[in-house]
Amino acid sequence: MPSNFSHPLLAVLAACGLSACAVGPDYRQPELATLPGSFKHEAGWQTVQPREEPAAADENAPWWQPFADPTLDALLRELAAASPGVAQAEARYRQAQAALRATRAGFSPTVGASAGARRSSSGAGSDASIANALTLDLSASWTPDLWGRLRREAEAGRAELQASAADLAALRLSLQATLAQNYIRLRIFDLQRELLAQTEQAYLRSLELTRNQYDAGFAARADVVQAETQLESVRAELLDLAGQRATVENAVAVLAGRPPSALDLGADGSLPQLPAVPPAMPASLLTRRPDLVVAERRVAAANARIGVAEAAWFPELTLSLSGGYQSGSLGRLLDAPSRVWALGPTLAATLFDGGARSAAVEQAVAAHEESAAAWREAVLAALQETEDALARLRALEALAAQQGKVVALAQENERLVTNRYRSGLVSFLEVAVAQNTTLSARRAALDVTRDRLEASVQLVASLGGGWAPALE
Repeated sequence: MPSNFSHPLLAVLAACGLSACAVGPDYRQPELATLPGSFKHEAGWQTVQPREEPAAADENAPWWQPFADPTLDALLRELAAASPGVAQAEARYRQAQAALRATRAGFSPTVGASAGARRSSSGAGSDASIANALTLDLSASWTPDLWGRLRREAEAGRAELQASAADLAALRLSLQATLAQNYIRLRIFDLQRELLAQTEQAYLRSLELTRNQYDAGFAARADVVQAETQLESVRAELLDLAGQRATVENAVAVLAGRPPSALDLGADGSLPQLPAVPPAMPASLLTRRPDLVVAERRVAAANARIGVAEAAWFPELTLSLSGGYQSGSLGRLLDAPSRVWALGPTLAATLFDGGARSAAVEQAVAAHEESAAAWREAVLAALQETEDALARLRALEALAAQQGKVVALAQENERLVTNRYRSGLVSFLEVAVAQNTTLSARRAALDVTRDRLEASVQLVASLGGGWAPALE
């Protein structure tokens, strides 16, 4: 081998050997000294496992399956396919994929080619000489990753890609939960409208009874006015309820990716089934929460960027190779005497930058500490949300049983008071009070049912998509 190739070759071999190292701290997930081992119910904790790809929108066992509502199922699957918000998050995920590919491209050499032709003259008049110059060049350069700067950049890009995938999953889950809660409100509105319609008919019968009592001289005119007022108040509530229902239906349509005019959910008396929450769930279910994965992956990305900043302190080696042909005529361009080549390494380092590199490292370290603190905050907030949802579900379960007793007593009281009014023993005011008490109790019972279903959806969202794995 010619001696003029020995030094560049040694440089290449040395670069390959040194490229195994990477400056900067290796990633270690931040610890939570204050994290309990389980919910108040019991269970354990495990490390967040990031996902390389965004979670599927319609997995074989979607979280909403226990609600056993075909219409809700169809709407939630439609959301995944048609929601503009999900489409935006998917586009951001593809941007992160492209950014990671661009970073990884830095590991490969850069190859270029050029061709040129030039005609020049020197001298003046008859002494002028004309010269032609034709060139055909091929060049290649490679900057070996001696200190791991590119690897740290790729590490950060990979973490950002995983965070973007989790962002997509978090947005999808949030939109699904919002749609489900709006759908529950809509169905409760339907049941309330049915209740008010039944109450309207009951008040009509009361008004007819009061008029008969008045005509027979057993009731005052004030009783008739009271019955008419009560009836018209219920009719006004029906109109207000229709407006509220329309607003919620429009919200469901937009969440599903439709214009409001394209969705008509008729009242069918149905209501999603209330899922049975298991008595014990592991705290490890929280590791599925996409927002926690996002926060943890951002910590990993910030950690990798410390290495990127520290790599700026070390010199950068560039290996370049160029070759080609130069000739004064096209016919002799590819002849052996026209060949030219060059090979050599370049070592470049910054000797003084006024503290810019030190500041960049300090900034990267501070950003990592900020990300770690944000992750701890997110985990604690997730625990609080889950405990709140569990506590609310248990309280509402007891409230539902108690409200059932209130409804039964109110209905019995209304029956007794109405019979006494028929006998002329009490005024219609007592009947009106009893009827309004029954209506309020039944509406409160529907409100508790709505709150229980919404709290179940909130628990699903708090756990990152249900509690099915706890039952396996």
